[in-house]
Amino acid sequence: MKLILVPGQRSSWSARAQALLAASAFALLAAGPAAANEAAAPFKADPAKGQQLAVACAACHAQDGSRGIPANPILQGQHAEYLVKQLTEFKAGKRKNAVMSGMAASIASEEDMKHIAAFYAGKTAKPGFAKNKDTVALGERIYRGGIASKQVPACAGCHSPNGAGIPAQYPRIGGQHSDYAEAQLLAFRSGARANSAQMMGIAAKLNDAEIKAVADYVAGLH
Repeated sequence: MKLILVPGQRSSWSARAQALLAASAFALLAAGPAAANEAAAPFKADPAKGQQLAVACAACHAQDGSRGIPANPILQGQHAEYLVKQLTEFKAGKRKNAVMSGMAASIASEEDMKHIAAFYAGKTAKPGFAKNKDTVALGERIYRGGIASKQVPACAGCHSPNGAGIPAQYPRIGGQHSDYAEAQLLAFRSGARANSAQMMGIAAKLNDAEIKAVADYVAGLH
């Protein structure tokens, strides 16, 4: 089938196409290079901005997130993705803590959470130590080999042999305060902390002595 053009139609279409091209070019120029660069550039967290935003955090976590009060977690060297996840869940009420829920609610955006997380993640974690020599052997057995009779997997499988964890999946727990680690395992077991079905299932199978032993053991990992 042939397309039959009436006289003058070709020139009319050509003029229309040229007009559309000219309008598109004008729109691109009007947008300017700044808009193009903004669309192309990925978000990059700024640790310096994070440090400014984290001033209020120092009261509980020390200025650089290092070894502050044993009841509070060490944030120094923690994976940024994990920190953002926890802040998001505190803000949403998925993880319960009166102080942290209020703190997270005051953070304006996810971008600000990422800035704060980048600040703490960029620090080198300081080594910790186990406090109870009588339970180190039990803690090591659970951490490295689990408890087969209770179907408890080895902690090292997710948190790595030295406690460094896996970014975006499992947190760094090596060198963490044993008091804090124990409190979180107990909270998972009781259901008070319910933002990890996996950890709730594992903690449910551990008794008090086993929780205390593995919490103390991870404090000395580095």
